[in-house]
Amino acid sequence: MGAASAENIHSVQIKNVDLELNEQGSGAPLLFLHPGHPLGRFAEDEPVLSALAKSFRVIAPTHPGFGTDAAPDWMTNVDDLAYFYLDLLGALDLKDVVLVGSSFGGWIAAEIAVKSTARLSQLVLANPLGIKIGDRETRDFVDIYAIFDKEIAELAYADASLGIPDIPSLSDETLFHMARSREATARYGWSPFLHNPKLKSRLHRIDIPTLVLYGEADRITRKGFCSAYADCIPGAKFMPMKGTGHFPHKETPDAFADAVAAFVAGKERELIS
Repeated sequence: MGAASAENIHSVQIKNVDLELNEQGSGAPLLFLHPGHPLGRFAEDEPVLSALAKSFRVIAPTHPGFGTDAAPDWMTNVDDLAYFYLDLLGALDLKDVVLVGSSFGGWIAAEIAVKSTARLSQLVLANPLGIKIGDRETRDFVDIYAIFDKEIAELAYADASLGIPDIPSLSDETLFHMARSREATARYGWSPFLHNPKLKSRLHRIDIPTLVLYGEADRITRKGFCSAYADCIPGAKFMPMKGTGHFPHKETPDAFADAVAAFVAGKERELIS
């Protein structure tokens, strides 16, 4: 399948909120929740979406507040986003959905799955945020608002050059979305910082096959965080990925898509070393 274009982008209205969707491919539905700051919304031609679209009907929304329109006043935390996406699944009458979330999107996906898996078939969390593993004196993730984008890239990627934006060359539209991404991530995840204190104790409610992917070069989360996350979910499989960091869908999109497809097909053992 070729690169996506603006033809893949359309909007739906859920609970009087306009939601932008990047939709492509055919087959089993896959809802992919993007990671938030610093990447923001998926690009129209995001390689991972094209790779996943070879096996799935991919539906990739731009979270409210990250796109052109501001989030509604009532939408203030990840819990609100989770219920909103459950409403989306109902409005589109989607069933047996593969739910995939990366980083901040992984947090949203986990919050969805502890509430209801009635419309879900499998769950994939890639370097997810959302829980606290250590005690109050132990930092589980880097304070992304205390460092520059260059430093974030050096911690997030195996190849930092992939994540360092060339600001002077970027369009006004891209800069706008970068700013909106920073603002919206803070809106939903500032206090408490990038986690819900109650989520860890609710992860046992996830009753569908779950895969936790971990880009081994990730230094946004502390060592052992993602494996501990997987241990909290009954029967979850944990798969480290070499040569990639906190955003494996961005840094190694084909390997990421292969891992998701293999897991859904029940062949993930072929990929786990």
